Amino acid sequence: MTGPLFFLSFFVFLLWLCASCLDLTILPEYPFYDNSQVYAIGGDGTMRGAVAIFEEFKRRGLRISITGIPKTVDNDIGIIDRSFGFQTAVEIAQQAIDAAHVEAVSAVNGIGLVKLMGRSTGHIALHATLSSRDVDCCLIPEIDFHVEGKGGLFEFLYERIKKKGHAVVVVAEGAGQEVIPRTDDQKREQDESGNMLFLDVGPWLKSELGRWWKREHPTELFTVKYIDPTYMIRAVPANATDNLYCTLLAHSAIHGIMAGFTGFVPGPINGNYSYIPLEDIAVAKNPVDVNDHKWAWVRSVTDQPDFLKP
Repeated sequence: MTGPLFFLSFFVFLLWLCASCLDLTILPEYPFYDNSQVYAIGGDGTMRGAVAIFEEFKRRGLRISITGIPKTVDNDIGIIDRSFGFQTAVEIAQQAIDAAHVEAVSAVNGIGLVKLMGRSTGHIALHATLSSRDVDCCLIPEIDFHVEGKGGLFEFLYERIKKKGHAVVVVAEGAGQEVIPRTDDQKREQDESGNMLFLDVGPWLKSELGRWWKREHPTELFTVKYIDPTYMIRAVPANATDNLYCTLLAHSAIHGIMAGFTGFVPGPINGNYSYIPLEDIAVAKNPVDVNDHKWAWVRSVTDQPDFLKP
């Protein structure tokens, strides 16, 4: 190469934030310059915070480009096909299910109970269930269920244990919030975003299973092996698929910024990489469609009922 080398003069700011903790008064403290770039990496809360920053940039007339990078293992960001980290999460979740299956098979009347990430959506639980094919029951936030009585979870698990000698249950962390008893104080508790505080469904369900069996079948052996791989899922290196996806997202974001775009999120829609307005991504949800073929596959694999009260 001949001639002088030209170096781009800009300030790149990587941003991790949440909408509830965002205070726009912090912006003057950052050394923003003309042609600066801001990359907001995170989930729906981060995207809402990025929208607020984007609006503040426009209000001040700052020549600063901002783009969002969709990052949430729950896969609960709408419009795009998926967010990065999701496929790695499913892969590690399947390993936890395999371990729970081994423990359940190794015990008399054993139940392997696995709690997976997914506060508002059950995508990890759904895909890990389909990948494993050892799961007898998958519980997700999008589906209501009851535990006691005819047509309930416990009745189903008893029949499955009598048939197979064991059962494996996968529950997303946001499932069953309506059936877990709450004290008056717990009903008033809220998280940082102002939403009702989630109770831990895993230990509660493990405890309820033990009490139910002791009450209904006191002379029979029973074991519940509970596995919570939450931080195993979050802390592992990305698999090859997510590594490739991150590369494509990064390239798309940088190319968009360099082309003069701002206030956008790169991501695949039906396999085609697109630039989506930041405001649209911030409000888009991605719940499991229980009328979709994937949930029908889960029902077929597990042979579980809908758990509707009679």
